[in-house]
Amino acid sequence: MIQFHPVTLNCKALMDPVIFAENSRSADFNFGNIYIWDKRYRQLVSNIGDRIAVKLRYEGKPTFVFPIGTGPLRPAIEALREYACFKKYPFTLRGITEENLALLESEYPDCFEYSEDTTCFDYIYSIEKLATYAGKAMHGKKNHCNRFEAEHEWEFVPITREIIPNCLDMLLVWDEDNSERLDKSISFEHDAIIRAFAAYEELGLLGGVLIADGEIAGFSIGEPACSDTFDVHFEKAVYSMNGAYPMVCREMSRLVMQRYPDIRFINREDDMGFESLKQSKLSYKPEYLLKKYTARWIDG
Repeated sequence: MIQFHPVTLNCKALMDPVIFAENSRSADFNFGNIYIWDKRYRQLVSNIGDRIAVKLRYEGKPTFVFPIGTGPLRPAIEALREYACFKKYPFTLRGITEENLALLESEYPDCFEYSEDTTCFDYIYSIEKLATYAGKAMHGKKNHCNRFEAEHEWEFVPITREIIPNCLDMLLVWDEDNSERLDKSISFEHDAIIRAFAAYEELGLLGGVLIADGEIAGFSIGEPACSDTFDVHFEKAVYSMNGAYPMVCREMSRLVMQRYPDIRFINREDDMGFESLKQSKLSYKPEYLLKKYTARWIDG
C-alpha cells in the first residue's frame, strides 16, 4: 500500500523534477505552495512512479490532489483508491485542471462526477501588461502609480535575508490594520508567509520590497510555476497608501521579467471566494481564469 510522509524541505529535490515535468500553470502544483501551506492543509506526500500523490485535509475532510507527473496515471489512481478504501475515506481528487480532467476521463470514463471549484480558479495575467499597465483598461492602475511616484521617494528592491525582519514588522501592522475586514482564516495566510520567509532561500523564492520615504510600503513573494508562468504567492501593501498595491504588482512583474526572461504569465492565485478579493483581481484584467475541478468516485 502507498506510504505517505510529511512535507519537508528535503522533499523539494525529489518533487521539483516531477512538478516541472507536469508544466502546469496551476498554483497548486509548485513545491513552495505545498510546503508553506502545510499548517492549514496538513499535507502528506508520496511518489508513485513518476507521479506525486498528495493527501490533505480540505474543509476538515481527507482528500487527495490529482497525481501530477509524466508516468502512467492508472497505477497512481489505483494506489490512491486502495488507500482511500482501507481508510474508509470517500475517494475525492481536487485541483484538477481541464487537461487533468481529460486525462482522467480517458482512463476512467463515467467513473467520476466532476464539479467546478470556482473559488479556487487561478487568475492568469500577461506579465507584460502588469509590468507596464499599458492600454485603456489599465489606465486607472497607471494613474495610481503616477500619483505614488509623484508623492513619495521610493525604490523596489529584491528581498534578502537582512530585510525580512522589516517585512515581518510590516506584516504585523498590516494584520492589525485589516483584522476587522478580513476573514478569520487570514491567520493561516500569516502562518504561510512566516513559513515562506523562514525557508526563503531553501525554497528558491523570489520577492521584492517597495520602500517609500524610508519605510516598507509593501512586498511580494513567489516562484516559477512552470516554464512560462510565475506564481505570486503573497502580495501585501499599506492599504491606506494610495497606489501602493499597483506599485508592488508592477514592480514585482518587472523584477520577474529581469530574473526569468522566458516568463510570459503571472498567476496571482485564487480569490478564496471573497467578493472583495475577486473584484481586486478582476481589476488587473486577467487573460483568463484557470479552471479547477473536484472529482468524486461514483460508488456502485
